[in-house]
Amino acid sequence: MRYPETVRAKFIERPNRFIARAELDGEEVVCHVKNTGRCKEILVPGAEVILAHSDDPKRKTSYDLVSAYKGGMLINIDSQAPNAVYAEALSHGRIYGDVTLTRREARHGDSRFDFYIEENGRKIFSEVKGVTLENDGKVLFPDAPTDRGVKHLRGLAHCISEGYGASVIFVVQMSRADYFSPNYEMHEEFGTALEEAVSAGVEVSAYTCEVSEQSMHLAHRIPVEFRNGFRQ
Repeated sequence: MRYPETVRAKFIERPNRFIARAELDGEEVVCHVKNTGRCKEILVPGAEVILAHSDDPKRKTSYDLVSAYKGGMLINIDSQAPNAVYAEALSHGRIYGDVTLTRREARHGDSRFDFYIEENGRKIFSEVKGVTLENDGKVLFPDAPTDRGVKHLRGLAHCISEGYGASVIFVVQMSRADYFSPNYEMHEEFGTALEEAVSAGVEVSAYTCEVSEQSMHLAHRIPVEFRNGFRQ
């Protein structure tokens, strides 16, 4: 997953969820933030950020804010990147072995999942969550309450009850992390729903990424830890 053209800038402020102001070559530019999450611990005044340039004349801004440095580590915050990275990994046999069919935005019941996959006779619904919140080597999701995320987890558990395979993968949008955990403090219901999904048979995994200013690719699987001490 690559960006055609990127530049470095200094973050100034984020007036709302969708736009930010940054200093580029001594001038202030308005850019689109490709993440509606809070990202407060990343997007701080003076932080070095990476902007992806767009030549689309229909756009109101010429740049997308796609990543930022936090304590020397580059974190990709592009909410569209995890699905692209996951699709790339599927095509290279990184997640499942012999994939014969991949379909995006697959509906089942009252839910729409990121992927539907067929592999060795299995029919699998898969949901992808991007992770940008990091605290001393521990990465967490979500960074804000997500009723939609809870619905997805319960929908995946229902898929298992109907004989399908189901998985949720947390794509950690940074290169270094010791382990992943649901963010119980932010949204306890999501953490509980993830525990219930695991009990129902939903496959849960988390992967770090190789992140550069121009690209992001899936890297290494890391442990998933729950509040009861259970780790997988």
